[in-house]
Amino acid sequence: MKKITLATLIAVCTLPAFAQQSGGFSGPSAQEQPTQAATPQGGFTGTTALSTVKDVQTMQDDQWVMLEGFIDQRIDHDKYIFRDNTGTLNVEIDGKRWQGQSVSPKDKIRIEGKIDKDWNSVEVDVKSVSVIK
Repeated sequence: MKKITLATLIAVCTLPAFAQQSGGFSGPSAQEQPTQAATPQGGFTGTTALSTVKDVQTMQDDQWVMLEGFIDQRIDHDKYIFRDNTGTLNVEIDGKRWQGQSVSPKDKIRIEGKIDKDWNSVEVDVKSVSVIK
């Protein structure tokens, strides 16, 4: 009986130490732990260069891209025609990516996403939409 009690006591006392090592704390002492301080808490923090529809045609599959222009038309449930001053391109924008924003063909937007190339088509799978004011 004493062995079980002792084992339980040791497990309960060491559990908080294991929980701290697994990450998640971002208070003042996080700077003392190089593995946590070096790990970003959010998403991508660099910049993606602004590209054009014409540029996308020659870029690689799965490459991240940022475009500014207009949505001309909806062609399917989540497929749209995007236009800038160099041409048009099909883009796929899931409903959750709009984040409650309403956009008309007159609204200039910035989209960020991944190029999706197939045998004979190029489109952008949009991950972020923002209206430029």
